[in-house]
Amino acid sequence: MVAIERILAPNPGPMTLDGTNTYVLGGRVVVDPGPADPEHLERLVALRPQLVLVTHHHPDHTEGAFELARSTGAPVRGMDGDHCHLDRRLVDGETIEVDGGEVRILATPGHTRDSMCVVVPGQAVLTGDTILGRGTTVIMHPDGAVGPYLASLDRLEALGDLEALPGHGDPLPSVAEAARAYRAHRLERLDEVRAALERLGADAGVAEVTDLVYADVDASVRSAAEASMAAQLAYLRA
Repeated sequence: MVAIERILAPNPGPMTLDGTNTYVLGGRVVVDPGPADPEHLERLVALRPQLVLVTHHHPDHTEGAFELARSTGAPVRGMDGDHCHLDRRLVDGETIEVDGGEVRILATPGHTRDSMCVVVPGQAVLTGDTILGRGTTVIMHPDGAVGPYLASLDRLEALGDLEALPGHGDPLPSVAEAARAYRAHRLERLDEVRAALERLGADAGVAEVTDLVYADVDASVRSAAEASMAAQLAYLRA
């Protein structure tokens, strides 16, 4: 049995919910060290990690990674080689030994090109921003894309009823159930975009379609809504 500890980083906000969830696997592998907050990093340094993993390159997950590596000598690994330090990038399907067992890397592009999840067999899956504890995931066009995201949801659904441990928000009891709900929401949203294009014209722009489909979105997340809309339009126009 792999021990899994969640440490909430002090960076709450419209995009990060209560903050970034940093996870510690087997006491010595840190996943998503989060922001470069001194107190948060001090707590992680005290664990003397042997390895740091990042689920994707966004700063709310990686900002503290290189400082943690500098302070402890632990290598940093992710799917994007530019965000690795002292070691090679991760490979889909790779297994990593941790105290109490092993974990498996699952490539789940869509939110970003380099998004991945960490599967703890028989226990849980750390989903990064691919599945959140509440709300829905932003497809960060042009880095992210709808087609790969839907395929990633298929991969997560196939894991069955493992607990989902998201990058933001509280745990979910079944990653398969969450993946099905996310897919249904995404397909429903695509239907809304199709309907908007029928109303506005096939060549309608991102801002125009966002105004119609995301009419009630808060101004604080408007840019995220436009990124997702750009991804959806690219998918429908491909």
